[in-house]
Amino acid sequence: MRDFDSATWSDWIIDRALRGIIRTALALPYARRVRWFGAVVERGVAPMAGYRKRAEEQLALIYPEMEAPARRDLARRVCNNFGRTMIENYSGADFSRQIEGASVGGAGLAPLAEAKAQGRPVLFVTAHFGNHEAPRQALTHRGYTIGGLYRPIANPYFNAHYEKNMLDMSGAVFAQGRKGTAGFVRMLKDGGMGTLLFDVRATRFPKISFLGQPAHTATSVADIALKLDALVIPYFGVRQQDGLSFDVAVEAPVPLTDPKTMMEEITARLEARIAANPEQWFWVHRRWG
Repeated sequence: MRDFDSATWSDWIIDRALRGIIRTALALPYARRVRWFGAVVERGVAPMAGYRKRAEEQLALIYPEMEAPARRDLARRVCNNFGRTMIENYSGADFSRQIEGASVGGAGLAPLAEAKAQGRPVLFVTAHFGNHEAPRQALTHRGYTIGGLYRPIANPYFNAHYEKNMLDMSGAVFAQGRKGTAGFVRMLKDGGMGTLLFDVRATRFPKISFLGQPAHTATSVADIALKLDALVIPYFGVRQQDGLSFDVAVEAPVPLTDPKTMMEEITARLEARIAANPEQWFWVHRRWG
């Protein structure tokens, strides 16, 4: 949990405003809630917070040939997915019921079942794509317990309920940092399963090519997996055309070679997902700095 001693009045006010919007949304029926919150973020929050502008700028960097109206439209859809994901992950049992019916498939399912039977650690890797919590929730319904390592939100008031919300979804969650990472690794050493998101800018790590541009990319997934001989499985929750349901893709394991090769392979898996559904990746993040 973040240190409240460093919190400001602005943090408190922002948290209360966000809680109010979330509370209003949670009072709505699930389908209407998700659509409404996506629209609120797309049309209100994202333009005011600069998210839509940032998405357009990064789209221009990666797709310079794309015309400006097309970039604006794509950025709006990105922000809508961003909003839907946020309220889905605050919807607890409602989101769980929605995900229970998700289609789950892929070449990673058989190796996953074998690893569970053997007590071998499993490290899932995913990205801010579709809904990144959908695969964890879907596999929880199928008898797996999956923890997570997450980056705390700068606002400590908001982070307090954000962290609790993630914990309610499945296994233990750990905040990034020495203590949190140690706890996450201990869980895996005991034959547990955990998930990591790798697609945020991590300046202390080297750059590799991502969508044709160099991007600082954490090698944590590879480093931990090589140390523990953990099975590495990329998985993704792909939002369907109705905007509410998901297909969960549990991909073939990534071979344990070396950190650079492994992260290039994991990045290539995400690039393929973005190529198919560019509006589902969180272009609002400062991925390239």
